[in-house]
Formats: sequence, C-alpha cells, structure tokens
Amino acid sequence: MSERANASVIPFKVGDEPEEELFSQEPAEQAQNPAERLHMAEAVRMAEAIVFASAEPVSEKQLAARLPDGINIALAMAELQQIYARRGVNLVRIGDAWAFRTAGDLAFLMSRDTVQQRKLSRAALEVLAIIAYHQPVTRAEIEDIRGVETSKGTLDTLLETEWVRMRGRRKTPGRPVTYGTTDTFLDHFALEEIRDLPGMEELKGAGLLSGRMPSNFAIPQPPADPDALTDDEDALTDIDLEELGLLTPRVTED
Repeated sequence: MSERANASVIPFKVGDEPEEELFSQEPAEQAQNPAERLHMAEAVRMAEAIVFASAEPVSEKQLAARLPDGINIALAMAELQQIYARRGVNLVRIGDAWAFRTAGDLAFLMSRDTVQQRKLSRAALEVLAIIAYHQPVTRAEIEDIRGVETSKGTLDTLLETEWVRMRGRRKTPGRPVTYGTTDTFLDHFALEEIRDLPGMEELKGAGLLSGRMPSNFAIPQPPADPDALTDDEDALTDIDLEELGLLTPRVTED
C-alpha cells in the first residue's frame, strides 16, 4: 500500500486562523478593542519613559498621577514587565514601586563598575535581620532578642545605608522609637516585598541556621504592609523628628 493511501486527512475550514494565533493573546488583549489597545500601548510607552528617566524606583501612585486618567496601572506595568522579561534590562517591582535593573544573569558584566562597599559587622547584620523579621521593633527589644547591648553606632550605620528607618514611637513609657526596613533594603536584596524574606527551611537549606534548633524556635512573619503603623505605635511628629535630630528646629521671630 502506498504512503498516499496511509496518509490521514485533517479537515479545516477556509479562513480558520491557526490555533497558536487564536490563543497567543492575553485575555485582557482579546477583550480590548483596537482603540483601547492603542490607548494602553501609549500609556505603556509613557510609563517606560517615566521609570527609565527616574534615578529612584517610581511608585504606582506617582505613575497614576502622570499617566492618562483611567489607565489600569497594574495591567500597564505587567505588560511593560513582560516586554522586558528577556532583555538585558528587566523591569522589577520593589514594594509598590517599579525600576529597571540589569538582568540577573548579566550582573557579571557590571562587576568592574561596582563600587566596593564596606562590609557590615556581625553585630550590624544581626540587628538588620532582627529588624527585618520583627519590625516594628525598638532598640530594647532588639537587645532582648540578641541578649547583648546594641550600640548606637550599629543602628546609625544601618540608618546611613538607608536600609533601616525610624518609623514611629511605641505607646509605652518613654515612648521608644520603633525601627523598620525601607524600599532601599528591598531593592538591594532583590525583594519584591518584605514577606519574600527566606523562611526557616530556606535558611536551614542555605546553612544559615543549625539543623538542631530548639523545638519552640520560630521565625516571625513580617507584616504585609511594613509602612502601616501598628496599634501600639504613634506616628513620628515634627517635634519627634527635631528631638531625634532628623529635622532642623524651626526659628520663630519674636
């Protein structure tokens, strides 16, 4: 029997589009009409220009203020992120902000231009880890967890790196300052949000925790919104900032 006789025939209708093309578009793209797609494409270009020109990560609130009204910011940024997914520069989310960063697999190309930074001391690393996982946390609470006194210089170093910030005051006698991490911390450690910090099993797998930990040992989960004050915190006022040396005292004329 010839090969022609064994060949199977697949029926199709004239004008049918290939299945790949039918399902290649995202649901949002299929639902939008051409005018909406054009409007969104222009908004994506504008967002690209804004983020590219900014020296700091651009928040979604800042984007919403500069993009046309009615634009779905999350959808526009997701589309722009997909465009840059396979390029030498990627669009990454940092907290509620966006920034362009060198693709991770090409970071070695930038090694010659990297500024050599002074390594943090063991004490500073311990304090940073405690603040990251336990925020909001006071200096006394940090010392209680570490079991040793924490020097002011250690906290000053972390504040200077802009990885840690003063976020409020505890509603307890003495109103101690509470500390938390910043978006700069997330950016440096390539975290989208604070809850992306490694958990206990990941830390054990990396050799950063002993396999023989006490049965009651646990790593707290950081807050979903690190900027939101807790019930036992007060926001920092101008008077607080002046006392802490973060704001120049106002000079009033008699």
